[in-house]
Amino acid sequence: KMLGRVLCTVLFVGALPSLAELSQGHISVVLLGATGDLAKKYLWQGLFQLYIDQVSSGHSFTFHGAALTALEPGQRLMFDVLKKLACPPDEPPNRCAVLKDQFLKLSQYHQLKTAENYTALNREIQTLLRQEGLQEAGRIFYFSVPPFAYTEIARHINSSCRPPAGAWLRVVLEKPFGHDLQSAQQLAAELMSFFREEEMYRVDHYLGKQAVAHILPFRDQNRQFLDPIWNRHHVERVEIVLKETVDAKGRTSFYEQYGVIRDVLQNHLTEALMFLTMELPANVSRAEEVLQCKLQAFQTLQRLEKSSAVLGQYQAYASQVQEELQKPQGYVSTTPTFAGVLIHSDSLRWEGVPFLLASGKALDERVGYVRVLFKNRAYCTQSEALRDARHSQCAAKQIIFYIGHGALSTPAVLVSRNLFKPVMPKGSWREAATRSELRLFGQALSDYYVYTPVKEREAYSVLISNIYHGRKDFFITTENLLASWAFWTPLLDSISHQPPRLYPGGVENQHLLDFEMVSGAVAFTVAEAAELPNPGKQMPSDYKTIQSTFRQSPLVSAWAEDLISQLASDIEQAASRAVAQRGQFHLALSGGSSPVVLFQRLARHHYAFPWKHTHVWLVDERCVPLTDVESNFFSLHKHLLQSVRVPFFNIHPMPVHLNRRLCVEEDRGTELYAKEIAALVANASFDLVLLGMGTDGHTASLFPQSDSGLEGAQTVVLTESPVKPHQRMSFSLALINRARQVFVLVLGKGKHDITSLVSRVGTQPRKWPISGISPSSGQLVWYVDYEALLG
Repeated sequence: KMLGRVLCTVLFVGALPSLAELSQGHISVVLLGATGDLAKKYLWQGLFQLYIDQVSSGHSFTFHGAALTALEPGQRLMFDVLKKLACPPDEPPNRCAVLKDQFLKLSQYHQLKTAENYTALNREIQTLLRQEGLQEAGRIFYFSVPPFAYTEIARHINSSCRPPAGAWLRVVLEKPFGHDLQSAQQLAAELMSFFREEEMYRVDHYLGKQAVAHILPFRDQNRQFLDPIWNRHHVERVEIVLKETVDAKGRTSFYEQYGVIRDVLQNHLTEALMFLTMELPANVSRAEEVLQCKLQAFQTLQRLEKSSAVLGQYQAYASQVQEELQKPQGYVSTTPTFAGVLIHSDSLRWEGVPFLLASGKALDERVGYVRVLFKNRAYCTQSEALRDARHSQCAAKQIIFYIGHGALSTPAVLVSRNLFKPVMPKGSWREAATRSELRLFGQALSDYYVYTPVKEREAYSVLISNIYHGRKDFFITTENLLASWAFWTPLLDSISHQPPRLYPGGVENQHLLDFEMVSGAVAFTVAEAAELPNPGKQMPSDYKTIQSTFRQSPLVSAWAEDLISQLASDIEQAASRAVAQRGQFHLALSGGSSPVVLFQRLARHHYAFPWKHTHVWLVDERCVPLTDVESNFFSLHKHLLQSVRVPFFNIHPMPVHLNRRLCVEEDRGTELYAKEIAALVANASFDLVLLGMGTDGHTASLFPQSDSGLEGAQTVVLTESPVKPHQRMSFSLALINRARQVFVLVLGKGKHDITSLVSRVGTQPRKWPISGISPSSGQLVWYVDYEALLG
């Protein structure tokens, strides 16, 4: 009866050209979380827009709102929302009124709480179809619920609410899709046990933003112009930005778990990054081809380090968290509400080009954009006042995908007039009249070709339409999702306890959040006034004297940053002296995490270092391929060697990988390295050996109770580590103690206990290998930061 009434009405308003088209079948749309905020703000309006657009498509529809709320109050809440739905401005009022009335009649509320509720819904859909004599085309289940509820709902749908054979199922999932790689893998595995990949539509609503959705088509339609310039030789940098003026008030329970990187960068901004960096497939409309190109682009991204990001938190956030989550007074949150991240790709197309991603709350304006800034090699003789700025080769050259809000307040694509006039699809984009008074990114709006959508559409309306049409290229696949989390999780782990910079919010932020690129890393441009977290506590700088020796050897101690700076300077001085006296400098470096900041310091600040005359050796190495991220050489190369000019033949990795196998004694890797040292290093006496110290007192890869390396004359040995990877190759104590200088670097509070212990014990290398370091005719110097020394 209900559907029959709808069909008559639709025919009356002229929406259906013929009854024959009705054979396409019936679609049931189930919105779970039908009374929630997202449903109220966007989803019901998007579903109504779908109905308006598709009422003449030959499909019939019913819309089932569902939530945990009981029938009567839930029904009242849902229909309060439906009564406020609006038609597009170009819809005739009479037709709008009829369509809205019919949409309300086609919409029902259900309490979906138990398995029986889902069985009853399935029975109701089947009864309706049978009474009306309709074939079922498919069902859409939109999960507008927290992810912890996904598995139970998925189980109910799979067991008792699937459509019959021949009809499709589309399950729509809202982010967050996990908290890190491990949780995303777990959630994906649970969902895959109920649904096939082609049945799942993970929503990133930014893929429904018209400017973002047009990046790939723009690249495809303008290949003739972009092919020569869309690369590292012509692009100076890329900025992908989403700024918000609102704060997290009312959402702190979510924000405390996720923060700005998980909320915005890992998904929205990363998807835009992929559209820019991926190689174009032959057909940009084929979802499978687009996915493969995106996955390949993920593989080219360099691993993010702690130094790849700057973090901020607006000042009122902590008090909002205390109030909303009932946290105690003095609760300290390290959740970032602002982040700027520098990303690099190793692809031939993009190597060396910086991609800057930035987003935050409580900023000075609400705006989103993707900006590609091209290099400018021109010099213009004519004065700026006299030349035509619109066609001058000296003016900035850029392409901007303007997502919305800000000065333009509309989605747009802008191309500098001195680049090219782009090809744009006439049916969906039109050239806009420029407003001479507006300036964007340092240029008058008249300096750009500006295109805006013919019809502006809300992102969720676009995505809901794509769900209806089965357009998977607008959604996040499982592979795509896990690739993104694999990229972001190491950074998230490294910054989990890093205190963000506080900022006041809004226009008062001024330059406080400005950041700059420095040798592959980012840092705030304005120094922050240091505040001691506990002014009443005695800090190391308050001590009148700190011992100047440690185990009867010189001690250098400072805060970690100053200590690394001093150590790097001391290494450079040692190198310069050695080169002046002997013409070369033999430097042996340990692996592990502590030296990484030293390597970065040497790469970025010591341009007078005599690298041309330096030989770089490894003190120890894990028995893994040198291309493995666990390899000490891999870390050394990434953080130092690729940034400095050491002659190829002066780099000496340990031969752990011979004859396609790792650290096998018969391959005699230790002998090979010992012979190489004997041939190149006079008396096998290195100019400088850098060591660290483990929490068990090990140094290099010489571990307590080790059977090799602690005694005897052998110079290079194979050892066993108590942690994976177990097999190691290492200098022996005998070789280390021949060095002219040995520097031991110890950082962090986690090393305080072993530092205290080692300061008291004698020479017992079998218990504490570090205690056996005693250069026979050289100097030992300890570099220990305050946290390791004083706790």
